Amino acid sequence: MKRALMIKSPHIDNILNGKKTWEMRSQSTKIRGLIGLIKSGSGKIWGQATLVDCLGPLSLEERLKTQDRHLITPERLNNPDVAKYDYAWVLENVETFSTPRQYDHPSGAVTWVTLT
Repeated sequence: MKRALMIKSPHIDNILNGKKTWEMRSQSTKIRGLIGLIKSGSGKIWGQATLVDCLGPLSLEERLKTQDRHLITPERLNNPDVAKYDYAWVLENVETFSTPRQYDHPSGAVTWVTLT
């Protein structure tokens, strides 16, 4: 695992417990493969997943039809602050670590952390 994705709670919790398989973002990614899952603000990697695809930009209708994959409520999807999240980063093979792992957080890292 070379990279880890920072995700805020409760979104990371829903990924780790299997309720959510799409992480919605405002931009595309070409990254694929095994990634770590960092709970923002914790300083720890809580699990890992395989990033298998990036879909989008998705229309509002497409996001409404796939609500079971990203868990954003219809009310929030209509909010302009949330509407920008129109790319689905598709995650599979999610594994939660029994003990979260420490990592070195580089200054300025917001979305991705390169792991050493």
